[in-house]
Amino acid sequence: MIDKYSTQLARALFALAMSASAARAADLPYMKPAIAFEPPPPAFSWTGLYGGLNAGGALGAGFGAGAYGDNSPSGVVGGGQIGFNYQLTPRFVIGAENDVQASSLKARDDGPYHRDATLPWFGTARGRVGVALTEPRLLIYGTGGMAFGEPKIAGDGKLRVGWTAGGGVEWAFAPKWSAKIEYLYTDIFRDIRNNVSDRHARFHTIRLGVNYHFVLFAPPTRP
Repeated sequence: MIDKYSTQLARALFALAMSASAARAADLPYMKPAIAFEPPPPAFSWTGLYGGLNAGGALGAGFGAGAYGDNSPSGVVGGGQIGFNYQLTPRFVIGAENDVQASSLKARDDGPYHRDATLPWFGTARGRVGVALTEPRLLIYGTGGMAFGEPKIAGDGKLRVGWTAGGGVEWAFAPKWSAKIEYLYTDIFRDIRNNVSDRHARFHTIRLGVNYHFVLFAPPTRP
């Protein structure tokens, strides 16, 4: 009989202890599972070295004017460029770009001497100033600087210099790639000692290009 009462007492004490433990557990604050922290992606930046290829069309504007029957020649251009951008602020970008182009631009002389004017190649060394208005990957820029090339009359020509200016739009469509469309007006002095209209190679170009960016996503700066 004593053993029976002892067993029942032990069971009652065990049940009481379990109830007290459950009550204490209910009073403890709820612990939410830890959430892994994911750092934000690095800020987009145009800063870095880039290089690429381009191709387009050219239209003369006084290419040998006054000396040739064809004063509005046209042709195709194509070549490569290399440059560097630096992002001053999230909106403003500055940079420099050099390019060299092959050209089929030609002004035909229908006169008795048939002294055609050609521009087999030319290049530019330009500064760039751009702004990203609403989308950091879309850059609208102006550009200008020195132009150089070898205008030829009847196959005879020398290296000459001049100037160029224009602008364009560039879109970063992938982490290290961008595409652009660019307009330039170029004036190369065929004879720097005689600044008259028929001694200039003046022409417009519109080019499509693609660039590979060696550093397009720069890591965010930290203090």
